[in-house]
Amino acid sequence: MAVLELPQWMALAPALILAGTALVLFLLDSINPHSTNRTLLAGVAVVGSLSSLAVAVWFTAAGVGATGIENYGVIDLMGGQFIVDQLALYFMIIIAIVTALVTVASHDYLRDHTYQAEYYSLVVLAATGMSMMAASNSLVTIFIALELTSLPSYALVAILKDNRGSVEAGLKYFLIGALSSAIFVYGVSLVYGATGSLQLTDIAAVLESGDGAVGEMGGLLGLGILMLIGGIAFKTASVPFHFWAPEAYEGAPAPISAFLSSASKAAGFVLAFRVFTTAFPVAATTEAIGVDWTLAFVILAIVTMTVGNFAAATQENVKRMLAYSSIGHAGYVLIGLAALSAEGGELVMGAAMMHLLVYGFMNTGAFLFVALAEYWGVGRTFEDYNGLSKQAPFACAAMAVFMFSLAGVPPFGGFWSKYLLYTETINAAADNTILLVLAAALVVNSALSLYYYSRLVKALWIEEPILDRDRLAQPTGLYAAIIAAAVLTVVALPAFGPIADAALEAAAAVVA
Repeated sequence: MAVLELPQWMALAPALILAGTALVLFLLDSINPHSTNRTLLAGVAVVGSLSSLAVAVWFTAAGVGATGIENYGVIDLMGGQFIVDQLALYFMIIIAIVTALVTVASHDYLRDHTYQAEYYSLVVLAATGMSMMAASNSLVTIFIALELTSLPSYALVAILKDNRGSVEAGLKYFLIGALSSAIFVYGVSLVYGATGSLQLTDIAAVLESGDGAVGEMGGLLGLGILMLIGGIAFKTASVPFHFWAPEAYEGAPAPISAFLSSASKAAGFVLAFRVFTTAFPVAATTEAIGVDWTLAFVILAIVTMTVGNFAAATQENVKRMLAYSSIGHAGYVLIGLAALSAEGGELVMGAAMMHLLVYGFMNTGAFLFVALAEYWGVGRTFEDYNGLSKQAPFACAAMAVFMFSLAGVPPFGGFWSKYLLYTETINAAADNTILLVLAAALVVNSALSLYYYSRLVKALWIEEPILDRDRLAQPTGLYAAIIAAAVLTVVALPAFGPIADAALEAAAAVVA
């Protein structure tokens, strides 16, 4: 069936499928509130996320959101409040993949947990908010989608009610998240006060018109943009709004740490890409506020990748190391926003999007390996992981793939995504020499990350265990999710060309 035969609102089908899946899970819980049928609940969540993925891939292959194709192209809904284009579909695919991996792994991880249905419902609801965020084209719908993502996330971090660390992490995450939401929505009000618009395209039209009223309110607009950057920096765990991430990731169930550090981060970045490419064109905004907003992202990128990697290098707790490492990767992706004022900046942004996709595979897999270690009752330090390869060679081989890929070691997908980001940044530096500093910071921090990633590989494969372990269980769901993530990380190599082309085309279309 051709896409054209579907009602226009069906363009949001990837997000609507997730919303429907959450309602089905609520229905199952209401019918049998004390159900412990993990297979049924996890199966519904997995089927829903895979269905969302299938539809998003189908729409992408059919040309929905692609410009220059007769009878297809960008679809806007509800008077332009939502927009389905290549950018939205690209990130819907990332979110659906991560959600599927996390829900598969959770089947075993939650074997003795009381709140099974609530857990899966909250995961799928948060994924719904992330997918809606990818398609939002108004500051109002963006904020609603942001809250739909955030509120379930707070509960998920604290869902281990008998674990003091989980509850404490959830409370800290909630308090800092509430503050960041207040900052973001206050920024929205200031932007509305300066431009009289909330829809992203209308804001850009006002700025490009050179309206004198906007010029008179340049300070108000500049403060509003700064607050929006602050709210986005929290969602992407960028310095200095990163303090919640190590605490939340360490206290949360490990599959939720994977979900937040991969899917939630991707949602934060699609929000940043959408807002700053659509609503605030660089030239017009610079003229209105007197400052190039990309400079803020230059500073954020350098500080975030540096603080994240140096902090990760000092950790003894594996989960906290991965948390700080995810902050470092946020710094790499911020280069895509920092380069938008340069000629060829859309290619840098496309390379950053490509890195987010590969990062979704390898980072999710790494946290799910930690979930497997927690399932086994292994401790949390590097020493506790010593010699695990003797009893779990396949899982440890997958973890080695994740670590080397995250470090950017060839020939894994992480190397090629970083290489593409580096080369496009160097090319754009011909028009903006400050990008050379970003390219150098990317190389230096990637080299540093090899130290702490290889340290974990050494513990798994070379070091002798400090304690004799009993025979380790082989949980099917966790193993399946970890191996699937490893396969996707490796398969990203032969599929790198088409995936990179899709990312670059999506970025070029939205920037144009």
